[in-house]
Amino acid sequence: GDWKVHDSERPYPTVVTPAAQPGGAPSDAVVLFGGTSLDAWQAQQTPWTIADGAVTSRPRAGGRGENALVSKQSFGDVQLHLEFRSPNPPEKSSQDRGNSGIWFMQRYEIQILDGYDNPTYADGTVGAIYGAKPPLVNPSRRPGEWQSYDIVFERPRFAADGTLLRPAYITAFLNGVLVQNRQPWLGTTVWRQVGTYTAHGDAAPIQLQDHNSPVSFRNIWVRPLPEAAASHDHQGEVK
Repeated sequence: GDWKVHDSERPYPTVVTPAAQPGGAPSDAVVLFGGTSLDAWQAQQTPWTIADGAVTSRPRAGGRGENALVSKQSFGDVQLHLEFRSPNPPEKSSQDRGNSGIWFMQRYEIQILDGYDNPTYADGTVGAIYGAKPPLVNPSRRPGEWQSYDIVFERPRFAADGTLLRPAYITAFLNGVLVQNRQPWLGTTVWRQVGTYTAHGDAAPIQLQDHNSPVSFRNIWVRPLPEAAASHDHQGEVK
C-alpha cells in the first residue's frame, strides 16, 4: 500500500453520526423514502401509494407494461438499506407471490420475493442475484412481517474502449443474515438469459421493480461510497 503501519500522516476517517436505532439513516445518508414523500422518486406509470409510513407498488394499468419506481438521483458504488413487506395473506405461489426487486443502476437485480414456505427456482428466490446466484441461505420472515436488506453494491469498471476491467459486486444481508458475499455479477440482469456487460456510465438510478404484486417498502436510504471504498489492497485486485 501507500502507507506504513500506524503511519501518523495517514488521513483519519470522516466522522459519521450513526442512527439512534439499528436500521436508521446515518448522518451522511441520502434518504430516499422516510415515510411521507416520494419526492426522490418517479413512477413509470401510476404513482405508488403511501400509507402508514410505507409505500406500496400499484398494479400495472390494465396489467400491461412496467410501473417501477425509479430514483431521480443516480448512484454508482453505494450502501443501501431498505425494508420491505410481502402481502398477507399470501396470494398465488412461486414467482407470483410478493415479487419485486432492487435494480442497481437499472441493470443489476437482487430479488425480492415472499420466500417463506414458497418453493421456486433457487436463483429466483429472495436474496438471489436474479437468474444467476442463489442466496447462501433463506432467512425469510413470514408474509406480512417487515424484512430488511442491507447491501453494498460495487459498480463495474470499464476501460475507455468499453472493455470490462472489473465486474459489479454485491454483498447483501437479508434480515441481518449474509446471503451474498462480495459476489460478482455475470452481467446485467436479463430474464431467462445469462447477462453480459456493455459499457455504461459511472452512475445511474436505483429502481424498485413492479411485478404486479403489492409489495410495500419503508425506510429507504443510501450512502454513496467514495472510489476508495471499492479499491482493494490485496495482490491481484484491480484498484
